[in-house]
Amino acid sequence: MDGKTPYEVPTEMREFAEKSVDQARKAFDGFIGAAHKAVDSAHGSAESARASAQDATRKAIGYAEANVAAAFDLAQKLVRSRDVNEVLQHQSEFLKSQMASFQTQLKELGSAVQEAAAKTAETAAKATKTK
Repeated sequence: MDGKTPYEVPTEMREFAEKSVDQARKAFDGFIGAAHKAVDSAHGSAESARASAQDATRKAIGYAEANVAAAFDLAQKLVRSRDVNEVLQHQSEFLKSQMASFQTQLKELGSAVQEAAAKTAETAAKATKTK
């Protein structure tokens, strides 16, 4: 051998490098944790929106069923009517009843939409706070 001593990394430099690697690992773990939370929050928000949309759809289908049933009831009454006055009376009653039903249905759907929007906003606010 030529008598040269091999280069040795100073202890301080190794400790500094080790701390840097540990800090980088912790930063990465924090980043991954935040990413997982963001994905979970987005999933929760999407799930909430999906459930709200499903509820609104079910309500709309229920309203359609009720409206069609009312129309069939009117048709049955009209078929059984004995004169024009009775036909006009049944139509008048039907229109009044349907207008009241439509108002109730619109109020309920409006409330459902507002509730869904509030839940979505709440979920989004929670998601941004955890970031």
